[in-house]
Amino acid sequence: MAKRNFINWLKTFRESIATYSYYVDFNKVFRNVDSIKIELNILNSLIGSKNIKQDFESILVKYPEVVKCIPVLLAVRSMEIPISDENGMFVYEFGGMVYDSSVYSEFMEKSGLFDLMQNHLIGNLVDYVTGVETGLDSNGRKNRGGHLMEDLVELFIKKAGFKKDKNYFKEMYVSDISKKWNIDLSAISNQGKMEKRFDFVVKTDKKIYAIETNFYGSGGSKLNETARSYKTIAIEAKTIPNFEFVWFTDGIGWASAKNNLEETFDVLEHIYCINDMENQVMKNLFR
Repeated sequence: MAKRNFINWLKTFRESIATYSYYVDFNKVFRNVDSIKIELNILNSLIGSKNIKQDFESILVKYPEVVKCIPVLLAVRSMEIPISDENGMFVYEFGGMVYDSSVYSEFMEKSGLFDLMQNHLIGNLVDYVTGVETGLDSNGRKNRGGHLMEDLVELFIKKAGFKKDKNYFKEMYVSDISKKWNIDLSAISNQGKMEKRFDFVVKTDKKIYAIETNFYGSGGSKLNETARSYKTIAIEAKTIPNFEFVWFTDGIGWASAKNNLEETFDVLEHIYCINDMENQVMKNLFR
């Protein structure tokens, strides 16, 4: 294979690989809202109440489970909310009725939730929480982004004709690979860190291909660390017969760490981007 030009290769990197569901996972939003919809509708009776504190405490007597809705009204996932004031710190528990109802009404009043409902600033708590959940879910983009490249690589592995758990496998530790195919991978040190786990492993009749995947839409110190780490693995993998280390990466974030990436590019034969996958690199690689 002719030696590739690093600069030309880097120019093909993408700005984004976001899918439609990357921005907000509405199925998750609706599931979360549905799980507390009954309780939210009970609390809807407080909207516009003239005696909201008394009405709220009456609701707690009949329907104590409504307390579990309170954190999400403040866009909080935890069932515990710590509050500090002139009296010190107090942790409110919302996983079940632990306090007298007056404790919860105090929280509702001081947090501004009573004012929100009493003065008609909102019309329906189900709609309100749907909006809150949409905002909270947007915080999950970073985690979803990390899986997007994995999903994309897996799609191309399948297109190349490989079958999951037959000749390609997800998330395998070095020890698992060693045991499954009786291969000595002790050369892969992972620089003294915890045992290395590869995103995918492809097994052909002749070789084992251990694969890492990532996408970086923005820069940061992690990119330099990743490039250096994979450079070490690339050098170590060369000493192991019938074993290849493969890295699929992409993203314009690499522009800020291109020097370290180029160092790895120079020693790692099997480093590829999305453009390479689209040009059938896997069919030629996995033999």
